[in-house]
Amino acid sequence: MTDKPTALDIEATAPLSEKTQAYFDLCQEKLGLVPNVLKAYAFDETKLRAFTDMYNDLMLAECGLSKLEREMIAVAVSSVNRCFYCLTAHGAAVRELSGDPVLGELMVMNYRVADLSKRQRAMLDFAVKLTERPAEILDADREALRDAGFTDRDIWDIASVAAFFNMTNRVAAATDMRPNHEYHSMAR
Repeated sequence: MTDKPTALDIEATAPLSEKTQAYFDLCQEKLGLVPNVLKAYAFDETKLRAFTDMYNDLMLAECGLSKLEREMIAVAVSSVNRCFYCLTAHGAAVRELSGDPVLGELMVMNYRVADLSKRQRAMLDFAVKLTERPAEILDADREALRDAGFTDRDIWDIASVAAFFNMTNRVAAATDMRPNHEYHSMAR
């Protein structure tokens, strides 16, 4: 089955550059698919590059947050925003990285009922508050993260991941972006 990345008719009119085609080929090799979000951005290689550079920096680069913790933020934020694409794709990542399909499903539905560490709960509470009520973030919220063991750099990263997924959730909603069908059966 071929996935149409978005409901908008803005597909790439020119062939992909050699660099972008190589990136898509790498995705196919490593993931078994080219994520629809990348196909959606392929209409403008500058936007695609900006998206992938930011995503790769936030989600894959070395930092004080584990890859699982970053995926958990993506899911908690996407749950608030009810983003079908990100809940499906990043819920699969939580299932895979945690080795726990139940955790992945609980994160999608309501992270508050999941068996989380104090650190994870503080991180997700902050990311959700930043999503729902950013004007209400106070020093006490940052202090709660410090009390849970996060450094100021970690707090920056938590905020950055939450902000990135708030942006991508809105683009996905505006374009009716749909997840690849393969995500639904991953890590189950």
